[in-house]
Formats: sequence, structure tokens, C-alpha cells
Amino acid sequence: MDLIPPTAKAPASADRAGRDGLAARAEAVAGAPLLNCLLREVGEPLSERDGRRVHRLPSGRELRVRGARRPTEPEVYTAGAWHRLDHGALVSLAGEELRRHTGLANHELPAEMLDSRQAVAALLTARAGAVPPDDPYLRSEQSLLTGHPHHPAPKARGGGPASAWLPYAPEAHARFPLVLLGLREDTVVEEGDTAALDALGEAPPGYRLLPAHPWQLDLARRALAPAFADGRLVRLGVTAFDAWPTAAIRTLYTPGPDLFLKFSLDVRITNDIRRLWRHDLLRLRRTDAAVTRAFTAAGGPAAWLSDRGYRTADFAFEELAVLVRDGLRGHLLPGATPLLAAGLVEGFAGSPPHRAADTAAWWEAYLAAVVPPVLGAFADHGVVLEAHLQNTLVAVDAGGTPVQALFRDAEGVKLLPDVARAAGWERLVYCLVVNHLTEVAAALAEHRPGLDPWPAARRELARHDLPEVRALLAAPTLPGKTNLLLRWTGADGADARYLPLPNPLADA
Repeated sequence: MDLIPPTAKAPASADRAGRDGLAARAEAVAGAPLLNCLLREVGEPLSERDGRRVHRLPSGRELRVRGARRPTEPEVYTAGAWHRLDHGALVSLAGEELRRHTGLANHELPAEMLDSRQAVAALLTARAGAVPPDDPYLRSEQSLLTGHPHHPAPKARGGGPASAWLPYAPEAHARFPLVLLGLREDTVVEEGDTAALDALGEAPPGYRLLPAHPWQLDLARRALAPAFADGRLVRLGVTAFDAWPTAAIRTLYTPGPDLFLKFSLDVRITNDIRRLWRHDLLRLRRTDAAVTRAFTAAGGPAAWLSDRGYRTADFAFEELAVLVRDGLRGHLLPGATPLLAAGLVEGFAGSPPHRAADTAAWWEAYLAAVVPPVLGAFADHGVVLEAHLQNTLVAVDAGGTPVQALFRDAEGVKLLPDVARAAGWERLVYCLVVNHLTEVAAALAEHRPGLDPWPAARRELARHDLPEVRALLAAPTLPGKTNLLLRWTGADGADARYLPLPNPLADA
């Protein structure tokens, strides 16, 4: 006899099904970018059979996956049969193949890959009970469950417990007040326009206001203890308003003051420890001024969100640094709504491409908004924007049509002749075409089967009379950054290395 009433069994069954579904989704979300890297960087495409793409790996083994943009269901062919790989087995396989391919061992990156998968599971669980922001801009910034689609561990959070970072995770729809510190005046170091920081609260006599990210304060707790003990730092409470973490995690948006604040965060996220490094801060004003001049000369509608200045402490220059960035309202066209380009690729509730009656026309408007300011800044002012998906906002009108592009992050900008023109152009093509336009084009083509996005992209690029553009449209390949090999070989995060990818612009 069944002694447990059916009504009592149902919740347990539902919970079990929910856990299984969450685990399966976490496997798929975490596995896709790793597969993208593995297949792009060390795999040899062989064929497509039964709806699956087959690649040969350095060992000679064959790996097949389902889907192209976000590959899933990896299987390896051994002992005369195909065998399904869960995420852990995929990480082991990747490690074996990379050791064979490079001759190097790496114990750190596999741990990051596993951490990324655990982080995805934690984020999925948190999102199930979280309320997404009403503001479509904030929703787009906080939509990136997959994150960088060609990085082996895009959601790794330094290996720490989820309880340490989930309260500050944009993907979990976090929002929280900033910690306000008083920094003794004789220890203040600042450059540029930092007046907006003083409006966030009130500092006592002899001190200046310094906002801090609560996660960074926790990470730097031991290093900062002496400054709190001797009075160089005092705690002043928290802001009366919440800040929203953007896709960049350490960059927060405060809608009331309409201000972006970028902090140090001593955690490796994708390729780098996300600290505001001294050398970057010291060249910030020169770089930002050059980009500002370029956008001012262009006369709009594209806009640059200026990194106005920074404030920090002389005894903790990098740990306590905060960078002040322009807000949105002073730059947006009337009635336009900004959206993160990476969010448009990831997808979120109300995403304009999904609502467009004419996807081809929407794409043409997108290209017209995004491409000209990037090429103009390069051609006319020697400015190489880092116009990848997370540094580009696309503003849409009331009907959802792109009308304006906004760019950000002076830290990633390069100036000619600080870098050679050829190297600057290669970086521009990778960021704008490979990282950005290719991903948006693939998402649109997936949403609307039959759409060929590349003739329109070719037409937009061809409008610009640059020798580099003419060469690009004729080139058989594009530069693809090798994030998996960079991390496996222990290269510096800023040391971009590229491999040739087929150029769809030439085929168009």
C-alpha cells in the first residue's frame, strides 16, 4: 500500500524535476562558450552529419555537437561509438587536448572552467527567485547568463563561495547601496572631474568622500585594516539609494544621480584581474580627452560616455580607486532607450530584435548607428575604440528601431601612434566585426531563418573610404582572439593573439 498521499509526493517530484532542469540548463549554458573556444581554436571542422557538426581534435579524436552559435550536447567518438560528455568530462577532454596541442600543463584554468559552471548554477537558482528590473536598460545589462560566447570560463568568480559574490551579481538582478568612506584629505589622490562623488553623501571635516564597492571592501579587508585603525579611513554608512551592477560587474549604475562608477575588484573575470591598475589610471585623462574630441568633432548622434576622473588613496591606490563615468541622460536622443549590445545577443524580455516586424530593416538601422562612429574615430582621429558587445549601447526609438550608439570604457581604447596603425586596425576589426557584429548577425539569423545579414554589413562598411575597409572586404579571413589558448599558456590578459576565421564579408 502507498502510505504517502499523492499530494505529499508531488512537491518532492516537482522539486527534483526542477533541480534536474536547472542542472541541465547550467550544463548547456556553461558548456557552450567552452565548446566555441575548443572548436574554434584547436578543432578541425570535418563535416555535418545528422544535424551535428563534427570536428577533429589534436589527439585525432572526433567531437560532435549540436547547433552552431551556442553548441550543445557534446559527444566524443571512442571505442567505435559516440559518448556524451557532461561539463566535467568536457573540461577534462579540453585539458588533455590543450596539453597535446601546446605541450604545456595548466591546473588553474580547468578549475576556473568548473567554477564557471558552478557560478551559472548559482545564478540560475538566484534568478528563479529574483525580480528583474523594470527599466529595459538595466534589464539588458543584467541579462548575460552566458556572457562572453568565446571564453572558456566566462562566469568564473575567483573560486570563492557563491554567498560571497551573489549579492553583487548583475545576472542575479542584484542592487545594493554603496559603502561610503571618509578618506583623510592628506591621503587623497585624484585627477579629472570627481565632483560627482562629493554629492553622494557628506564627509566630516578633514575628510573627502570615497564610495566603495562592498565586495571589494571585503576582499581588501586585511590590507585596509591599518588605515581604519589609524583614522586615514572612516566608515560613514551607505548611500540612500541603490546602485545596479552592469554587465561589467564592477561598474555600477546609479539611476538617481545618473552616474556610472567603476571600482577595483580583485577577482579574475574572463582574462584579467579586474583591478583599476595604476598605469591605466595615469593615462586615463589623455585617452578620454582624445576620444571626447573625436566624438565632439563628429557632431553626433553617436556619443561617448566620458571617464571624467578618478579618486583614490595614496596608501591603497589601486584597491580603493573609483572612476567616475558620465551617465546616460545627457547623451541620449529624446525619447530613445539605451540597451546593451551584449544583452541584445543574449536576449531578454522585450528585446527589440524579437519584436521587429522587418528584421532586415532593423539590422540596417543597427549597422548605420554602430559602424560609422567607430570607423570615423579611427580614420579622422586615430582613436581605436574597443567597440565590443559589452562596451556598446544601442539606443532605440519608441518602435524599437536603433537610432544611436553610445560607447564607453577609456581603459580599452588605443591611440595611434601609441600602437601601430596595422595593429590598431586589427584590434578594431576583432572588437567591432568578430566580437560584435558577427554575434548580433548570428542571433538575428537564428531568430529569422533565411536572413543573410552580411550583404547589408558589407554595404555599410563599403560606404567608408578607407584603404583598410577595402582590404577587409576582400580578405578571406578575420582575426579571432584565442581566449582559450591565451589563458592556457598563461599569457597576459591584454596580449591579444589571433587566428584566422572565415570572412563572411568577402563571401557577401
